[in-house]
Amino acid sequence: ILDLVTGKTVGPNKEGELCFKGTQIMKGYYGDSKATSECFDKEGYFHTGDVGYYDTDGYFFIMDRIKELIKYKAFQVAPAELEAILLKHPSIEDAAVVGVPDEVSGELPKAFVVKKQGIDVIEEEIVKFVAGQVSPHKKLRGGVTFVDSIPKTSSGKILRRELRDSTKSKL
Repeated sequence: ILDLVTGKTVGPNKEGELCFKGTQIMKGYYGDSKATSECFDKEGYFHTGDVGYYDTDGYFFIMDRIKELIKYKAFQVAPAELEAILLKHPSIEDAAVVGVPDEVSGELPKAFVVKKQGIDVIEEEIVKFVAGQVSPHKKLRGGVTFVDSIPKTSSGKILRRELRDSTKSKL
């Protein structure tokens, strides 16, 4: 299990990406060397894209997926596309988009927004701004939450899981 931020191996009860190596693991994707190289590291470990941990008894628990695509009904919504649109708004300093659970649609795109200092903007304005530039399935149906900062790794990658977890804790 590799730490999601540092990429270093972690011990029991520490979450990270599940990676496996052995004769029981596939050798790669048939006829697709690019996909194979993307999921196997230099040491031959297969990176599953699953986030989980193992306990002191050796039992594994899968908690989440690394993949970031939001599944709204039968559509896939790329958070980065919505973030790029949000960052064009003159009142927005920083933004992140995650999928929030919805019983009917699967997930709804939800924006976390940092306002520019001294500028006021309301949720409805942001939702309308995005809706005017995207297909109907990409609208911010999960709403907008204003935050002081967007959690990121030291390399600048958005920690979407922290944002999703903060939304779950408020439900």
